[in-house]
Amino acid sequence: MKHVAVPYDSEESFVTLTVPRVRSALDEGRRVLVVTGAAKLGLLAAALGPDAGRIDSRAPAAWYAHPYRMLAAYHDYTRGRPTLVIGEPAWTDRSERDVRELIRCDSVLNAALHRAPAIVMCPYDVRRVPEPVVEYGPVIHPVLLGSDGEVTSTRFVHPQDLAFDDDHAPLPAPAPDARIVRFTGRELKRLRQSVGDYARAAGMDHDLITSLVISVSEIAANSVEHGAGHGTVAMWLREGELICEIADPGGALDDPLPGYIPPEPESPRGYGLWISRQLCDLVDLRAEDGLLRVRLHLRTER
Repeated sequence: MKHVAVPYDSEESFVTLTVPRVRSALDEGRRVLVVTGAAKLGLLAAALGPDAGRIDSRAPAAWYAHPYRMLAAYHDYTRGRPTLVIGEPAWTDRSERDVRELIRCDSVLNAALHRAPAIVMCPYDVRRVPEPVVEYGPVIHPVLLGSDGEVTSTRFVHPQDLAFDDDHAPLPAPAPDARIVRFTGRELKRLRQSVGDYARAAGMDHDLITSLVISVSEIAANSVEHGAGHGTVAMWLREGELICEIADPGGALDDPLPGYIPPEPESPRGYGLWISRQLCDLVDLRAEDGLLRVRLHLRTER
């Protein structure tokens, strides 16, 4: 995969930087997907003329709504065929946490798609995006595209080495009123029931309860099979989220990108965290003093 940052400061520069790459990709027989707002799609269509009918498009509100699912969407779309994707998230109304996780997942594309015959271009309007998007653009993209053409980013950091300020800080302790449930391999069914009951009492939407129960069950089953064989689950509410922390006293982190990349079909491991990331809003992990803590965040309402 070729992963390119495309900073621009005007609608004209957006068109100038992207249209020649789209035409070149079409000439090469690549499938072309553009994920951006209606105004930018209109600019591209006007510049491409009849070729505009040969490109695919998606709304950024759907494609980038969930950073972990965005990784799955890229993986599925680029699989097995030369592809150009021009992807521009809508950055407004995102929390600081959501901006960070979307930047992180954009970085993970370098590992998730490294074997794919894909070019991924990431335009961003330097006049309007959050400051971290500009700051991390050269950090998470190996190639930068500007008016003078493409250059190699001297600041690029591989996704397994990317770290935000709080990534290595200990997770805060569970809330004082957290519900604690202990589990072993024999008690996974009871654990699922306890998580479901807690979520229902918290007023969580039915479909989200199912997502939460599956996620907790997957992580707990991993602890039983690959960890100490037992652990605890703490559950509490905070600011419209239900948080579940699965603590495994025999766990360890041996994957530098745990749960970000879909496991190979023949792999017997790696599905638990991948599934949990797809279903939850945020998954945090810390391994400290022999204790692996997996913290799942899920909003109580859609």
